[in-house]
Amino acid sequence: MLNYKIFPLSDSAITIDFGNVIDEKINDTVMQLYQYCSKNAFIGMKEAMPAYASLTIFYDVFQVRKNYISFKSAYDFVEDFLIKTYENIGEVENYVKRTVEIPVNYDGEDLGYVADYHQISEAQVIELHTAPTYRVYMMGFLPGFAYMGGLDARIATPRRSTPRMKVPAGSVGIAGNQTGIYPSENPGGWQLIGRTELQLYTPNATEITLLKAGDLVKFVAL
Repeated sequence: MLNYKIFPLSDSAITIDFGNVIDEKINDTVMQLYQYCSKNAFIGMKEAMPAYASLTIFYDVFQVRKNYISFKSAYDFVEDFLIKTYENIGEVENYVKRTVEIPVNYDGEDLGYVADYHQISEAQVIELHTAPTYRVYMMGFLPGFAYMGGLDARIATPRRSTPRMKVPAGSVGIAGNQTGIYPSENPGGWQLIGRTELQLYTPNATEITLLKAGDLVKFVAL
């Protein structure tokens, strides 16, 4: 089993944390926990939120106390729930990954900069960016924004020193060893290498976001 820590994030949230790392095995465990907790929510559970190497559960203190009176506190119950779930996760939950293809026009404003930074051609940047299958480790920053790991180290590039005030929706960017897509027009400092026409965030749809934590993503050059 993996080493972990459990601690209160607030008076109504608890986190199980497996370390400050980007690791596929750890993220698989996080997603197994997330899927199990989402399908088997206890009374008073509001939301489970996965991240790179941790899972946070938000809960209603009064509902938990009312329904699980054998525990000294709501926190004690949720901690016990998380520990028991993790100890049995291999037996109770199979994590099935979904693969999503993203068509991209590789004409971003920073494509030339990324190529120059690594002393390679723009065509090589595109080739290296489309080669891997990426993993969505977590959602955040903006609704529908997916943080993806798996970027080839040969095109890993620092963020811009001065963020842009407006980044168009659908912009595909690089920041350090991650890649991502801006779901809406917003300020941002990622290096922009292309753009997709796919809708990443649709507030009134049944599926609000195109991508979810745990998805696999394949970029396809147009």
